[in-house]
This record gives sequence, structure tokens and C-alpha cells, in this order.
Amino acid sequence: MEAPQPADEPGAESATANDGPLKRDLIAGLEKGLAVIEAFDQDRPRLSITEVAERTGLTRAAARRYLITLAYLGYVQQDRKLYGLSPKVLRLGQSYMHSARLPRVMQPQLQKLAYALQEASSAGVLDHDDVIAVAAASAGRVVSATLQPGTRVPAYCTSNGRVLVAALPDAQRDAWLARQPLTALTSHTITNPERLRLELLRTRAQGYAMVDQELELGLRTIAVPLRNYRGDVVAAMNVSVHASRMRMEQLVEQCLPPLLHAQEQLRTLL
Repeated sequence: MEAPQPADEPGAESATANDGPLKRDLIAGLEKGLAVIEAFDQDRPRLSITEVAERTGLTRAAARRYLITLAYLGYVQQDRKLYGLSPKVLRLGQSYMHSARLPRVMQPQLQKLAYALQEASSAGVLDHDDVIAVAAASAGRVVSATLQPGTRVPAYCTSNGRVLVAALPDAQRDAWLARQPLTALTSHTITNPERLRLELLRTRAQGYAMVDQELELGLRTIAVPLRNYRGDVVAAMNVSVHASRMRMEQLVEQCLPPLLHAQEQLRTLL
């Protein structure tokens, strides 16, 4: 019988490739430093050392060292005992926006949609439980502050999010649904897990998602998945309107055909 292969031989490494990189290949310091940056958000823009430690799982001493390092590098600012991110952090996002192919390919189509419909349009990708907007066009319509590149919104109550989640394999979709808090952001937000499951199944079957004022009052959206040439869903694209200007029936009639046309145009480019 052939002897078991040592863990550090090439064969053993390839056997775990599907589970992600080996722990020995990861730089723990970089991972923890990024976790400190991600600890700050809209609800907690200023944090103490103790709060950073609690939000990242670091010891207080480690959190202090990471904050001092980030402050030295210019990514964090200190105000007495509180810390906050500095504008330099925007460089990280801008590096993606300027170098990644996805936003550059989608932006022209979003602009065509926005100006043809005179409504706002955006595209996003799934990041854990949220959707991050990677491109947007407004045609002068300011519908929501969430429709800007770089903004993060919950996937469960947005059309882009539901399109992306509906495209996940069944097991991943069920796991995603099981961990959602389903907080009622408005009186229209779906908070029943079974009802949301049915919405996701409907979205997959019909090929688009519609959301009526679940994220914000007055905001109605319709979205379609964006597939690459292999048929994999890599992003989602929506049109957003104010509820006072368009009924849900009109949203389908007027906005879905242009969305589907843009979807087909982008398939050969993604």
C-alpha cells in the first residue's frame, strides 16, 4: 500500500485547493489589518481601541498596534481616544474602480440605460450578505444615496441582491437565507424567510427581480442578472425609480425590455 503523502508535498496542497489556500500561505497580519479597516462603518464611524478589539476579535494590545500602524500609514485618523478612517482609504476602492474590467465594461451600458429611460441605473456584485455597487449612472435623477459606486446595501431587500442570491446553488442559497436577520427597513420589507424564499425562486424562474420600497420608502427597482460568455452570473444590473413617478406595472413594461437588451449586449463582453 502506498504511504500517506506528507501535508507539505505538492499533491497534498492540490487536494485542498478547492477549500481555499493553505493557512501557512496566508499573511495573518494583512488579514487582521484589513479587518480593522472593515470594523468602521456608517453606524460606527468612530471607534475606541476597545471597540475595535471587540469588533475584530483581536486583543486590545493588538488592536492598538494595528491602529497605530494604520495611522502612521495615513489610513486612520485619531481624535483623542477615538479613531476613524481617513480619506486615504478611498485609494483602495479607486484602485479597483480604475483597474478592474467589470466596472469599465458595464459603465457605458448603464449610461445608455439611464439616459434612454431618464432614470437611475446601477450594477453590483454579491459580497457575503450584501451587494456592493461597482458602477452607476443617474441621468440627473437622484433617487437614492445608495445608488453610487462603492455603496453597500443588504442583499435580501434589494433587486440586485435577490437576482444574485437567486443564482446561487441551492445549498448556498439556503445557507445564505438561514443567516439573514431580515430586519424591517421599511413597512414594505419582506421579513418572513419562507416568503423571501418564494421571491428568490420566482426571481430565478422569471429571470428578473422587482423590489417595491423595501430598502427605502419611495424607491422601486427592477434588476436582471449579468452573465459571462460561460453563462455564469457575475453581477446584477438594475433600474431605480421613485414610486411617485412609476407604478410597479410600468416598471416592468418600460424598464425590463431595455434591461434585457443591455444584458444581452454585455454577455459577450463579460
